[in-house]
Amino acid sequence: MSKKLLTEHFGVQGIDQLPVYKQHGGYSALEKAFKKTPDEIVQEVIASGLRGRGGAGFPTGKKWSFIDKKSGKPRYLVCNADESEPGTFKDRYLMEVNPHLLIEGMIISSFALGANLSFIYIRGELLYVYHILEKAIAEAYEAGYLGKNILGTGYDLELYCHTGGGAYICGEETALIESLEGKRGNPRIKPPFPAISGLYNNPTVVNNVESIATVVPIINMGGEEYAKIGIGNSKGTKLISACGHIKKPGIYEIELGLPVEEFIYSDSYCGGIRGGRKLKAVVAGGSSVPILPAELILKTEKGEPRLMSYESLAEGGFASGTMLGSGGFIVMDETTSIVKNLFNFTRFYHHESCGQCSPCREGTAWMEKILHRILHGHGTLKDVDLLWTLQKNIDGKTICPLGDAAAWPVASAIRHFRAEFEDFVEHPEKYQDVKHYFNQIEDKQLA
Repeated sequence: MSKKLLTEHFGVQGIDQLPVYKQHGGYSALEKAFKKTPDEIVQEVIASGLRGRGGAGFPTGKKWSFIDKKSGKPRYLVCNADESEPGTFKDRYLMEVNPHLLIEGMIISSFALGANLSFIYIRGELLYVYHILEKAIAEAYEAGYLGKNILGTGYDLELYCHTGGGAYICGEETALIESLEGKRGNPRIKPPFPAISGLYNNPTVVNNVESIATVVPIINMGGEEYAKIGIGNSKGTKLISACGHIKKPGIYEIELGLPVEEFIYSDSYCGGIRGGRKLKAVVAGGSSVPILPAELILKTEKGEPRLMSYESLAEGGFASGTMLGSGGFIVMDETTSIVKNLFNFTRFYHHESCGQCSPCREGTAWMEKILHRILHGHGTLKDVDLLWTLQKNIDGKTICPLGDAAAWPVASAIRHFRAEFEDFVEHPEKYQDVKHYFNQIEDKQLA
């Protein structure tokens, strides 16, 4: 089993409460951090090799080092807890079970960045988690970990939890900032980047929940020691949300570099494919990353074992690789309809597009309509080619990555499973159950 840094105390009764959290070493990292300078903390995070756990995988310490410290403007830290990537649910669970881990990470990170006002922007649908965080924040204030002159250090920090409006687009950092300012959550054109001009046009760092929580064990054990875990440039542990046709769905903390085959089939993790069926495909990092067939998710094109790491999953580019992304690991067995699954993804991205960019606004709608036509037995082979052209006209041509997120699943599904699309077109009578399924959904929506 992998080393447990974030989930070590998940089974402890009352770990969400401050006294129990402190009994298990809580806030000891904060005391260590206050013995360092802010720049020394940033260097520890750089040395750890921690990469952003929200999807892009950008080095966290490097991101911190970009923040403008010369202008004299106020600086802000914003935690992106707007977890809305389909297939991803690890941040919600971390906040629900051990909220003080995130709060301690927020305090350390804010101190390192020189921020005296910080925010946790949480998805509005997670209202019960919001209340858990609010209670934990109140405990931290009462104990002197938040507010004025924290632990007698002279450092002040106000921390607020803010609920979002339930939009996937607000997971993009600049759209999140717009929403936090009380505006419609439309992404901003970059540059300027948030590190220079973010919240209220001031220097801002936006980090994901898992990234900020990981700062706690990094300070406790030291950046260099943390970097010994993992492989290559994929350092440390990673929370994986595993779901789909597996025997043991759930959240697993793995050491980066674990073989994908071991993760899927080992009893220590997913326990294999449910019902003894065969593996067909995997979406490794949430719905926005390319889907891979069984033979490519288990081994690279070179025949080497595929690993749960940023580099290994990306090996081969999008022709034969994918991304670790947010760690939303969706396993599909041989009974899965790739076309039906793709329609669900595409319908989601069409619904969640902010409409600011025409390639995304119009393109996602067209892709949904074409897939709807194919699934209802009215498609042609030209429709498959049209889908391919549409995704190319969206990919890389929008202000934010939502356009890419909508295009990549379409491209990879056609690239690896084109025969299934063609079979839907040429033999629609074989898929009456699929047509009936979607008719039921549409009837419910109209009702």
